Amino acid sequence: MMTDVSRFLVPPGGGEVIWDGPIGTTAKVAAAAAGGRISICEMPVAPGYMVPPHTHGETDEYSFVLEGTIGARIGDEELHAPPGSWIIKPRGIMHTFWNAGPEQATILEILVPGQFEEFFRRSTALAREGTLTDDGLEALGAEYSTLVAMDWVPDLTARYGLEVDI
Repeated sequence: MMTDVSRFLVPPGGGEVIWDGPIGTTAKVAAAAAGGRISICEMPVAPGYMVPPHTHGETDEYSFVLEGTIGARIGDEELHAPPGSWIIKPRGIMHTFWNAGPEQATILEILVPGQFEEFFRRSTALAREGTLTDDGLEALGAEYSTLVAMDWVPDLTARYGLEVDI
């Protein structure tokens, strides 16, 4: 669903809602509008949820924490980022993030270049169809030079009481 009043303005609440699950994704500045160079997404993160650990081969991610506290593991470093923090997730380094707090957290996710935004669309379509499997997620990730690896999940979910969401 797209709310568009101008090609130069994304109003509050505007953008393309790609996924409205526990970890949502709304494209605020779509890759297509930026010549594929960048994508900026707003991502609310419900309490108790994390994204699957993954490594990008061609995408750098920069997350600005708008509200709540975001936990993250990037390589061997684990951190907790309050509002106003930037989390830097360079390509080639395994990373994940989560919300272990009692209230919703929200980040602005900047993807450089912006093509990974399409991964969100495609994985969402599979999830809505009920056909998103671990093997399917792995295959889709490979199309976007992204490796999903669940090695960290048992430890993080146990320590923080988390569930995994796409």
